[in-house]
Amino acid sequence: MKPIVINENLYGVFPSFAVIAGIELDVFTFLKGAPLTAGDLARRMAVREDKLTPLLYLLVKAGVLRVDNGVFANTGEADHFLVKDSPDYMGSSSGFYKSIWEMSLKTAESIRTGTPQAKLDFHGLPDNQLLKYFRRQFPHSLSGGQELADKVDFSRYTTLLDAGGGTGGVSIALCRKFPGLTATVADLPNVVKMAEQFIAESGTSDRIGVSAVDLCREAPTGVYDVAVLRAVVQTLSRPDAQATVAHVGQAMAPGADLYIIGTVMDNSRLGPPISLAYSMVFLNSYDSGQAYTEMEYRAMLETAGFTDISFDYDIFGGMCLVHAKKR
Repeated sequence: MKPIVINENLYGVFPSFAVIAGIELDVFTFLKGAPLTAGDLARRMAVREDKLTPLLYLLVKAGVLRVDNGVFANTGEADHFLVKDSPDYMGSSSGFYKSIWEMSLKTAESIRTGTPQAKLDFHGLPDNQLLKYFRRQFPHSLSGGQELADKVDFSRYTTLLDAGGGTGGVSIALCRKFPGLTATVADLPNVVKMAEQFIAESGTSDRIGVSAVDLCREAPTGVYDVAVLRAVVQTLSRPDAQATVAHVGQAMAPGADLYIIGTVMDNSRLGPPISLAYSMVFLNSYDSGQAYTEMEYRAMLETAGFTDISFDYDIFGGMCLVHAKKR
C-alpha cells in the first residue's frame, strides 16, 4: 500500500498558494489578452525568469493558466476574476484568504488546549489591530453585498438593518445599487467606529448610519423592513446565536424579510466543502463559533418568530443564503 490519498492532501495546498502568489504578482493582469513565454513575462514583470517559471507551471496545474509550446495564457475564469480591471476582480481578497490559512495551521494546538489560538476578540482588540483586520476583510464584505444585490431585488425595501455589519461593506454595496434604500450598521461600539470610517471613504454617509449595540444582549433601535446578517451567526455560541437572531427580529416590522449569509452545513455535516473548511477556521478563531446545520438554523429562526425559511447554496462560492420572514 502507498499513501496516495495522504500525499494528495499534503501536497494539494500548493496550487492554492500559487494562486495567491499569482494575484500578488499581478501575473493574470500582465497576461490579459497577451499570451507570453516565461521569459517575456518575466521581463515585463521585472522579475527573474528562473524564479517565475515554477510558479507559472503550478498555476497551470491549478487550472487558472494554460500553456502551449511554452506560451502561457489566462483561462477564461482567470481573465474574468483575476485581472485587475475586471468588474468582478477577486484579487483584493487575497489577504483575507492568507489570514484564514494562517489560522488553520493552529488547529492541533487549538484542539489540544481547548482555546482558539488565533482568536478574534472584537470586544477587546486594539483599534489599530481591528482596523488592520477590517482592511483585509472589507473587499470580501463588499463583494458579498454586491452578490446579494445581484441575487435579491432590494428596490422594494426602504430601511435596512445590517446586523453585525462590521465594515458596512454589505450596506455600501446595496445602497450603491438601490438609491431608495437607507441602512443602519449595528455592531459593537468599537466596531462601528471602524464602520463609520469605511462608510465615509465610500461616500455613503448620507444614507448609511451606525448603531452601537451588542446584539447578543439587546435589540437595536428602530424598525426595519429588511435585515441582513452576514458572517455573524457562525461566529457565536448556540445561545448567543439564538439571542442575536431574536434581537434582530425584534427590530423588524411584521412581514419583514431576513437574509442570512454564511456557512451552513447540510444535516449530515459532510458538506458543502466551504462549510467544512470554515469549521476549521472557526475553531481557531472563536470560542464557540461553528457552521450550524440547516436543522439548527431552522430551529433558531422558528424560535425567534420567523417563518417561510429557505436555503440557497447557488451563490457566494459555496456559502449559503438563508431567507426567512418575520411573522
